[in-house]
Amino acid sequence: MYSLADLNPVQREAVEHRDGPLLILAGAGSGKTRVLTYRIAHLVARGVAPWSILAITFTNKAAKEMRQRVETLLGSAGAGLWVSTFHSACVRILRREIDHLSGYARSFVIYDTGDQLSVLKSCLKELDLDEKKFPARGISAKISDWKNRLCQVQDAEGQAAEYFEEMAAKAYRLYQKKLMANNALDFDDIIMLTVELFRQNPTVLDYYRDRFRYILVDEYQDTNHAQYTLVNLLAARYRNLCVVGDDDQAVYGWRGADVQNILAFERDYPEAVVLKLEQNYRSTKHILQAANAVVRHNLDRKAKSLWTENLSGDLLIHYAAEDERDEARYVAERIRRLKDREGRPNKDFAVLYRSNAQSRILEEYLLREGIPYRVVSGMKFYERMEIKDILAYLRVLHNPADRVSFSRILNVPKRGLGESVLAKVLLYAEEQGLDMLAALREAEYIPGLRPQAREALLSLSRLLEELREQSLEGKITDLVEEILDKTDYWTMLKADNTPEAQARVENLQEFLSVTAEYDAKIPEERDEQAAEEGNRPAAGTASGSLAEAEDRLGPGAEDRPGTQAGGTFLTGGEDRIVSGTGDTASAGAEDRPIPEAGGDFPAEEEDGPALVIDDFSAGVGGFLEQVALVADIDQLNEGDDGVVLMTMHSAKGLEFPVVFLVGMEEGIFPSSHSLLAEAALEEERRLCYVALTRAKEKIYLCCASRRLLYGHIQSNLPSRFFSEVPPELMLDRDPIDPPPRRQGRMGGAVRGGGFAGTSGHGRSKNRDDGSLASAGTPLATGKSETYHVGDKVEHEKFGRGIIVSVKGEGASAILTVAFSGQLKQLISEYAKLTRF
Repeated sequence: MYSLADLNPVQREAVEHRDGPLLILAGAGSGKTRVLTYRIAHLVARGVAPWSILAITFTNKAAKEMRQRVETLLGSAGAGLWVSTFHSACVRILRREIDHLSGYARSFVIYDTGDQLSVLKSCLKELDLDEKKFPARGISAKISDWKNRLCQVQDAEGQAAEYFEEMAAKAYRLYQKKLMANNALDFDDIIMLTVELFRQNPTVLDYYRDRFRYILVDEYQDTNHAQYTLVNLLAARYRNLCVVGDDDQAVYGWRGADVQNILAFERDYPEAVVLKLEQNYRSTKHILQAANAVVRHNLDRKAKSLWTENLSGDLLIHYAAEDERDEARYVAERIRRLKDREGRPNKDFAVLYRSNAQSRILEEYLLREGIPYRVVSGMKFYERMEIKDILAYLRVLHNPADRVSFSRILNVPKRGLGESVLAKVLLYAEEQGLDMLAALREAEYIPGLRPQAREALLSLSRLLEELREQSLEGKITDLVEEILDKTDYWTMLKADNTPEAQARVENLQEFLSVTAEYDAKIPEERDEQAAEEGNRPAAGTASGSLAEAEDRLGPGAEDRPGTQAGGTFLTGGEDRIVSGTGDTASAGAEDRPIPEAGGDFPAEEEDGPALVIDDFSAGVGGFLEQVALVADIDQLNEGDDGVVLMTMHSAKGLEFPVVFLVGMEEGIFPSSHSLLAEAALEEERRLCYVALTRAKEKIYLCCASRRLLYGHIQSNLPSRFFSEVPPELMLDRDPIDPPPRRQGRMGGAVRGGGFAGTSGHGRSKNRDDGSLASAGTPLATGKSETYHVGDKVEHEKFGRGIIVSVKGEGASAILTVAFSGQLKQLISEYAKLTRF
């Protein structure tokens, strides 16, 4: 049962606020999902038409959870709500409206990273650009940045400030041309083209503005410029925009997110109401005190402080390891001991690290202990070769203009059709203005083909036409089974009697489970949509179920706990699953007139994985759409009993009873890239805050005095974040351990020396780079100067940098200097540094 009486005063105020802009600053673990879902349900129960509400979040998992909670509160009264991710909502709009943009059709496909790189590599080849100097991934990242800033090709060409950007802009132009020719969008196009659609077509924008009179956006601190623009375009008329977020958890600046979007909300909406959710329901007092203490060192933030009524709990535990193996051994043994002493399941534990490269040694020691684990953000299921092969067949059947997918399947399984045949088919299709299936049908007219190749193409043409007929009628599962059978894909794998081939067979069998689940949803969702259409009221009026809800609620009903459920609002990175034995398992368009303002709006199916249930998304197109929009973190199955290994970024939004933070060393966390920019360092500190607040009961902070990483041995000093945690909140030894026989090399470093305050921050050095100068081999002889942490200096070889650590005094002092992209240790007397 649910009741507004279950909410704390600030949560309740957020739920009951109706009209006008609202900023909810929601600290970690403060119950923001409950506030959002109660707010949606309260709007509906007070007469707001559900189809006039748009709720946006960042992950499919979060959207699914929000939908389920709203369903529990409203039942059928919530039919027509749009609860989705940014990309899902925009795809839904583009499926209906993209033909307003020249050159695009509603049957477009969405390219994943691999497809994008394939197209970009062909662009670089055509432009005669050396991929060593202009790597496809680097060009892709630049194009993505342009799109997230809504820079069209002509804008990018005008803004290019250096040769690399000039070449990237040329590649951008050719890349977009190829995408359009393939009737394809990449992930960044989805939002950029929706904004372009609205800007170029005021009538379309007016329709969606009138429809979505109430807009809610979760994780607003993570929005980039394109997302920010989209939201504000839609909200401009009614200004009923509710954004929820926490500037202290803004950790995605590296991929275009702009924390200023939330910090400047009151500038955009001067009439906004601002509420702070500061009561935490997740963590112990000690964990929150530590997290608050760390994040307070940031200057660019809105003042707030989490508090809780939970118990004080255990103090934080610090472990100073000799090296990465000692650290991994400690983590694995500690998990084993806690499991044995407290009977905890494996899924109670999470090990968080700054980069994926740190997981390997942790996996090794967990396997030694026989502890099952899951690695999030390993190879994604849909990126596996065999899965991409079958998806490519489906894409060609759905969108014959898709040259990238056609190129993938032409000779898979092998048909004797090599690169030269592919080139001739592609050229013929381009010259004749044909899609790929039409080009295959005319194989006898393609010049330069041998008879065997021509016959193989015609045979493939007949097969694809047969499969295409089936794709228009049957279930996706049946179609995939036909593809596997008739193309001899099964035969190819079974003939290859290797463990790898067997793993691929198992992956394809799992893929058939995915298609079966999709097929099972279609009839149910069609029935729900038919019921919606039969009972759809005009906008602004209550449906029968809503009216009944209002009657049952009555004035002041939100104060009555215990109201019955049943359709009434009750106010009141694929996981890799590894066994403990050491064995590893592979883990539509609708032609609807735009109504006049105030007219009837069609109720639409809520935004589940199948999206809009119409002719498009009930078939191949809808399935491809679902696959394209799924994220690795969405596949984290909380029911699987394994220790979770993941990056700190991936852990955002999750919680675990026991958390280990590993690799907490200067140059790793915070990362070396954050040393010269205060904004980047503040983002690293926010990431530390996020990591700390994932823990509910216990947290262990680990560092190592030396670490083999990326092929080099690094000698590291503890992270500055240790010194920002009050010493009374942290123990250097777990109380359940016997007294230590020896002190680790870093045992006293955290509290002493340069780490007593915020000024003495050490950095890692690479032992192999020869950067530590010695008296026997001086770099230069010069006047000895006194340097301090924070001094900005310039070196004739390494360029400009900042001193991050000083060991010793006078001429013999060892200076750790952060130069651009590298850390160097220099002896003061021979450093030959100049201040700037």
